[in-house]
Amino acid sequence: MRELRYLDNVATLELDAQTCIGCGLCAQVCPHAVFEIAEQKARVVERNRCMECGACAKNCPVAALKVKAGVGCAGAIIHSWLTGEPPSCDCTGGSC
Repeated sequence: MRELRYLDNVATLELDAQTCIGCGLCAQVCPHAVFEIAEQKARVVERNRCMECGACAKNCPVAALKVKAGVGCAGAIIHSWLTGEPPSCDCTGGSC
């Protein structure tokens, strides 16, 4: 299977390992398998797979994850190219 990757070194994803309780919700909701749970903590396996949908941060019960949802989505990048404005997909729900 071809690996799902987004743009290299642009993801705003941040994981606070000290705050993480290892519930595994981030790994369950991430559509690109960015996370794994090891030794009762989440771990970022491959940051460049992150498409910044925001599902992980939205579902984390202890706010151990931060991501600027929509910044890296394809719609936001195209919008920025066309308008010259900062990337924004205008998602009102916080994710694309």
